Amino acid sequence: RFILALSCFLMMLAAPVSAQDFDRGVAAYNNGDYATALKEWKPLADAGSISAQSNLGLMYANGRGVPQDYKEAAKWYTLAAEQGFAKAQLNLGVMYDIGEGVPQDHEEAIKWYTLAAEQGNGKAQFNLGLMYYEGEAVPQDYKEAAKWYTLAAEQGHTKAQTKLGEMYVDGNGVPQVYKLAQSYFELAARQGSALAQFNLGEMYQTGIGVLADNVLAHMWFNLSGANGDSNGAKKREKIAKDMTPEDISKAQAMARVCMNSNYEKC
Repeated sequence: RFILALSCFLMMLAAPVSAQDFDRGVAAYNNGDYATALKEWKPLADAGSISAQSNLGLMYANGRGVPQDYKEAAKWYTLAAEQGFAKAQLNLGVMYDIGEGVPQDHEEAIKWYTLAAEQGNGKAQFNLGLMYYEGEAVPQDYKEAAKWYTLAAEQGHTKAQTKLGEMYVDGNGVPQVYKLAQSYFELAARQGSALAQFNLGEMYQTGIGVLADNVLAHMWFNLSGANGDSNGAKKREKIAKDMTPEDISKAQAMARVCMNSNYEKC
C-alpha cells in the first residue's frame, strides 16, 4: 500500500564544495559504498542540507551503512520534512501511518502526506487518496479521494490509475463513466499492473462499457495471471471453456505480442 522514496535524489546545494561532497556521496551510495556516502552526507545533514538529511533517513530506514534504526530515520526525515522537502514528508507520513520509528498516528500521517501531495508528489497523492477513500483518520470522502487519485494518475501512478478506474466503474465520487474506467485501466495495464489487466478482462468478458469479446478477455486475464494475479489465471481457464480452440490460440498469440512489445501492441 505505502511507498517509500527508495532512491537518492540529487539537489543543487548552495556552496560548490558542499555540492561536490554531496555528489561524491551519491556516487558512493549508488556503488554500494554506504560508509563513504555516510561520511560525505553526515556533515552536510548536520549543517542543514535537506537532501542529505533525507538520504540519511533513507540509510537508517533500510540499514544501509548503519544499523537499521527507524527512530533515527524518523529524526532525519523530520528535519528535512520541516524544511519542506516533499520526499521526506512522504516517508515521514508513511512512518506515522504504520507506526514505524514513531507512534502510529494517522492524523500526523495525513498532515505530512498533504504537505507532500500539495507539492506534486505522486506517491503522497495516492496515499492521501487512499486514506480519504477508506475514511482513515478523516471522514470517508470519495470525491476527495478521486481528486488525489486523479493527480497521482496523471503522473503515471499505476495504483492510482487502477483505483480511479474502479471508481468510474462504480460511480463512487465520480460519474459512472465506463469509457474513462477503461482508459485508466489501460494506462495501468500497459505499465504491467496485473489488477488493471484483470479489470480489463472483466470488462471484455461481461461487456460492461465495451463490446463483449472473449478473445480480448482471455488475453487480459492471461497477462494478469502471468504478472502474478492468481484470479486472472483462474478466469482465463474458466473463459476458455466457452471458446473455440482457434479463439484460444488467437488470444494466446495476442498476449505474447502484447507482452513482448512491453504492452505497446495490445
